[in-house]
Amino acid sequence: MAKGGKKTSQKWKYYAVSGDKVERKKKFCPRCGPGVFMAEHKDRWSCGRCGYTEWKKK
Repeated sequence: MAKGGKKTSQKWKYYAVSGDKVERKKKFCPRCGPGVFMAEHKDRWSCGRCGYTEWKKK
């Protein structure tokens, strides 16, 4: 954790830069819109903000 007990943002982990292009590593939530990433689990994608869930196909 950062000084003072505050968590620091780690959104930089969700992007990859190759040359002039920026690639997003995670999906955006279709309900919340761009800027709200979905968490990737073993069997599903889920939004921490609104609770939207997409199940992965086998």
